[in-house]
Amino acid sequence: MSLVSQSTAVIVMNLRSLPRRFWMSAAMVFASAVVVAILLAFLAMAKGFETTMQGAGSDDIAFFLRISSGAELNSSVSNEQVNLLRNAPGIATNDNGPIISPELYVIVDGLKKTSQTKANIPLRGLNQQGIALRENFKLVEGRMFATGTNELIVGQGILNQFDGFELGAEIRSGKNRWTVVGIFTTGGNVFESELWADAKVIQNLYNRGSSYQSVRAKLTAPDQIEAIKAYIENDPRLNQDVQSEQSYFSEQGKGLSYMALFGRVISTVMALGALAGALNTMYTSVSDRAGEIATLRAIGFSHFSAFVGTLVEALVLSVIGGLLGSVAAFVFFDGLSAATLGGSFTQVVFEFKLTSDLFVQGATMALIIGFISGFFPAWRAARVPVIVAFQSGR
Repeated sequence: MSLVSQSTAVIVMNLRSLPRRFWMSAAMVFASAVVVAILLAFLAMAKGFETTMQGAGSDDIAFFLRISSGAELNSSVSNEQVNLLRNAPGIATNDNGPIISPELYVIVDGLKKTSQTKANIPLRGLNQQGIALRENFKLVEGRMFATGTNELIVGQGILNQFDGFELGAEIRSGKNRWTVVGIFTTGGNVFESELWADAKVIQNLYNRGSSYQSVRAKLTAPDQIEAIKAYIENDPRLNQDVQSEQSYFSEQGKGLSYMALFGRVISTVMALGALAGALNTMYTSVSDRAGEIATLRAIGFSHFSAFVGTLVEALVLSVIGGLLGSVAAFVFFDGLSAATLGGSFTQVVFEFKLTSDLFVQGATMALIIGFISGFFPAWRAARVPVIVAFQSGR
């Protein structure tokens, strides 16, 4: 028989003998499944947050913040500076003039549905130009807030995670009262974690005078960012950093990248524990089949076939575990809504997102567990002496 035929025969024999070691094999499958499921849960969390942040950005929208502020909450832009930015080169225009949106960003309190704990929720002040700059904006319930009134609209993400923001609800923020008149979606990105109201009303209620905190502007082309930077540098009255909205949110989206790293660390530690159990399972498998392996060796089967048969057995068990772990992660975590602190110390609502590349990482982890747990027992199986066949027959 060829090496391939011998190895195939040993693999089939090993797999058929699994019921004799059912509970030991099941323990190995379970351990692999848990490791893969935990890994995918953390990776899905990080991926979902990153997707939520990056989905809000556009490369043809310029985003202005005060130099070194880093986030909207710490920034300020005067009305005079807004007017100067209207004349910057590369900003698109329409019938109403430059397409530019000066915006405010304040914090109101909210209560999480699950824990009833307080959380910071962003209230954004903007105008109709600002709403038009959000390409995926759509009202799903109610109507738009009326200019000059204490009305606001609520992102779908806020509605999913926090109490008291339903259509028609009255929201209190200090001495201020707001009425929810609409629910909106922006395609699942970070803007759904916000409340929107008229910028002029927020300026008045929160004593902001005529100042703003950030500015968005539609570009005639993405490469106009450099021309705007030169314009700002040449005017001492301006002290803004400018970048594309896409670049800003891409950087903000890295905020939960540590979760992916943490998930890999935790999964690696758990994998070491799983390996200990898997090695014990495979060594037991080799001991259980020592007589069979020696008999095969006595009738001409090679060391290699015994090695491959044992290694494949370990890989099969770990792959089954990996598949079960992937299914469990998909069922329990994919699309799960959660909220965490973003770059401006306010809540960002996002969904866990399992993608094909994450499943590949989970499968890789399962294969690593299977290979390591199978290699050393397979080496032992390949070295079982032929004499064991005669001893087992006594």
